[in-house]
Amino acid sequence: MNIKKENGHTDTVLFAIGKGGKRMAELKCYVDNCAYNKSECCCKGDILVGGKHACCDDDTCCESFAESKTDRFTNAVNNHPSSVISIDCEAVKCVYNSNYKCTAEHVDIKGCGACDCRETACSTFREQ
Repeated sequence: MNIKKENGHTDTVLFAIGKGGKRMAELKCYVDNCAYNKSECCCKGDILVGGKHACCDDDTCCESFAESKTDRFTNAVNNHPSSVISIDCEAVKCVYNSNYKCTAEHVDIKGCGACDCRETACSTFREQ
């Protein structure tokens, strides 16, 4: 992974570029019951945020959520947590959505105690 600098009018913005030139965001996952969550980082590698008709953050969800039930699933999960991740996004009304890719520098996923993806949400969502 390479770090790319992009000079704007006021500040320098840093973001990561992954394989295939995908822009990656810094992710904090507060869904403590997700099998992919390890120390608020994601072990999945990429996630999908759902919410095609979302008008607020509670209308979104992490479609990649998998409830942590037993150790059998943990063994199948990539045990290399990352704080920088590629995020595909169906929330087309979000200011950070560009061609179904998240362009936010930092993304927070909430859903403490979630048992289903619909109990999670992208708290970074901002309606256009």
